[in-house]
Amino acid sequence: MSAEIVLQPSPDAVALVERRERLAGVRDRLAEREQELAQLRAQLKGFEDRYFRQVGVLYAELDEIEARIAEREATLYGSDDARRRAEESRRRAEESRDAAFGKGETVEDAFDPSPSLKTLFREVAKRIHPDFARDDAEQRHFTLLMARANQAYAHGDAEALQRLLDDHREIHSVVAGEDAAAELLRIARQIQHAERDIAALDAERHTLLTGDIALLQVEAEAAAREHRDLLSELASGVREKIEDAQRRFELADRQVNAIVARSGHSV
Repeated sequence: MSAEIVLQPSPDAVALVERRERLAGVRDRLAEREQELAQLRAQLKGFEDRYFRQVGVLYAELDEIEARIAEREATLYGSDDARRRAEESRRRAEESRDAAFGKGETVEDAFDPSPSLKTLFREVAKRIHPDFARDDAEQRHFTLLMARANQAYAHGDAEALQRLLDDHREIHSVVAGEDAAAELLRIARQIQHAERDIAALDAERHTLLTGDIALLQVEAEAAAREHRDLLSELASGVREKIEDAQRRFELADRQVNAIVARSGHSV
């Protein structure tokens, strides 16, 4: 009678398999959330650009005329209150102009990383570049992290880069040894960080979906189902306000010019 020897995996080996499977699942969810959020950002950005092209530029024009009216009224009345209103109107007009037209510089023009940011980025890349991954699963995860690092670097976000570096150090550097217990601890920390990142992405998604642009897009989509163009309707309303503001400016301007003519001095 032959005896068959069956080798049973150790508890640590079983735990490693289970925890690696859980880590893979969490990272898959994280990658999905990253992709969904990137799509949402792009969608909202596209709608926001349409809004500013059709409506925002008109509000900028309206606020500019209102500022000029307030400045004429400050000249007419000369009170501190009138001057304060003029200053506030001018500030609002500048903000509207910047929102509608930008400040005249592209991301490429504005991007001038400091030496410390370059050094930090290199430190991050040395640890999370996909070329350094140990397997396919880690390579996919490092690709996601490297995309975050590139985005943070492009926006000069040293804080985000430092978080990536600190996370990597916490997961790998402070856990000594290569035995199963050390690997279990590393994986547990990776799971914790991935779940934290998922929660952060979910929070950002909620913030975006409850923001003014997202709510306006929902209204625009509802209007489209009724065969209406909400942005065109908004633009039409602002144009009417511009016409009214232009009439009020011309009246205030005539009053100022009349005072100048009577006094013989420039005001």
